[in-house]
Amino acid sequence: MALPLALAFGVASGLGAAAGLLTAIVAGFLAAVFGGSHVQVSGPTGAMTVVLAPVAAEVGVSGVLLVTLMAGLVLVIAGIAKFGRYVRLLPWPLIEGFTLGIATIILLQQVPSALGVEPAGYENTALRALAAMADVASAQWQAVVIVVIVAAAMFLLPRLHRSAPASLIGIAAATFIGQLLDWPLAKIGDISASIPLPGIPAVEWSSVPGLVGATFSIAALAAIESLLSARVADGMADNEHHDPDRELVGQGVANVGSAMFGGMPATGAIARSAVNVRAGARTRLSAITHAALLLIVVLALSPLVSQIPLAALAAVLMVTAFHMIEFGTMRRIVQSTRGDAAVLIATAVATVAFDLVVAVELGFVLAALITLHSVASEARFERDDLSGVDIDVEKEHRLLDEHVVAYQLDGALFFGAAQRFLLELTEISDVRYVVLRLGKLRVLDATGARAIGDLVARLEHRGITVMLACVKPEHHRLINQISELEHLDNDHSIVPTIDDALDCIHGLSPAPTDRAVA
Repeated sequence: MALPLALAFGVASGLGAAAGLLTAIVAGFLAAVFGGSHVQVSGPTGAMTVVLAPVAAEVGVSGVLLVTLMAGLVLVIAGIAKFGRYVRLLPWPLIEGFTLGIATIILLQQVPSALGVEPAGYENTALRALAAMADVASAQWQAVVIVVIVAAAMFLLPRLHRSAPASLIGIAAATFIGQLLDWPLAKIGDISASIPLPGIPAVEWSSVPGLVGATFSIAALAAIESLLSARVADGMADNEHHDPDRELVGQGVANVGSAMFGGMPATGAIARSAVNVRAGARTRLSAITHAALLLIVVLALSPLVSQIPLAALAAVLMVTAFHMIEFGTMRRIVQSTRGDAAVLIATAVATVAFDLVVAVELGFVLAALITLHSVASEARFERDDLSGVDIDVEKEHRLLDEHVVAYQLDGALFFGAAQRFLLELTEISDVRYVVLRLGKLRVLDATGARAIGDLVARLEHRGITVMLACVKPEHHRLINQISELEHLDNDHSIVPTIDDALDCIHGLSPAPTDRAVA
């Protein structure tokens, strides 16, 4: 699987097939040695080509090498700083939407090559694909036939034999037919039968500031994709657990090495890692062997590789993109909740319409807002019937006469729920004492503490005494710091239990009338 994908992703990135092969060899070896997973295979991936293609068109090969080097250094620093654990915070619908968007872009990118037409000059991938389909009169039927041959091989051969290298067989068959019939197809072209010596990419310091955005985009994508791939590999391999921070360091070293040898950015590859595990891989030696075999291909088979039609590589990528989409997973997410469906769809659409970084940012912000709304809506401010409080009949009559009400605050009182809390509880009327039971309050932030202070001030302004009961120590400190309610402590109005609050109110209130007692 690695050989056709390395060639295809190299071409798709704009750097050429040789760059894809070098990346698979160098980065695949270094990531296997220094990374945090025993069974992950690294190299060029479809997601990275989506980010890289516009960068290559804008700054050229030297700029891409510099970006790859800087992104590698960022990953090393992130791993040393132990940022690997934070990737686990990304919501599942965001990841699936991200994958759907990437698969769509990869599929659309290959339309011109699959039709044998020159890509139009649009920056947006979807527009280029539409332009190629509109120019169907110029399409090469030979290219379409090649695509059909390779795609058929990739879909049908695994059903006959699970371990058959379907993409490699399909490319070999398509190349043989194209050569035999002398079809006028665009080919990969010459590939050097040697590995270049490592070196530092040429640096034009004036261009570095303009590459910072691309650097962090590539570093973020490499981190996300590598750690997700490692998680998938862990799930497929028994008793495997990767080290996320070491994986970031390993991917950083791999990208630095790739840049020094003239390669492109690399990440952990889910498809190749899955094939590796299914083939019986248990140690790092499997991924190291994969890199060594690709090196032999470069040194011994370059003349044959140079004859592969670009349409054949386009077919490999189109089928790969199709397999990236988990249709069952997408259906389950869409049918789960409206919020999750919105995150998935918004992330996928933003990936195709804008870029991957915007898509991840949009999806994460949308998921965070939906989560905050859900948590805020679950906050409860309910009138308490004082169940569980031991009150004798006489005291109960007296509390009713003294117009005492208690409210139970349950859940989270933070900026998302504070305004509703104020609106609901400031409507209290015809009472003299209000007891707020905060024992079940799990989350309180500065905004929530300020809301409590505002509530107390408003009710006291109307002559209503407020007491806080069952306040947790951390919430007590925050309320005093934010709400400036230190006087409550002096008045003994912050009490440990609801019983203490009622006893305090009983001591403050005048004796009830005979009518009230009766």
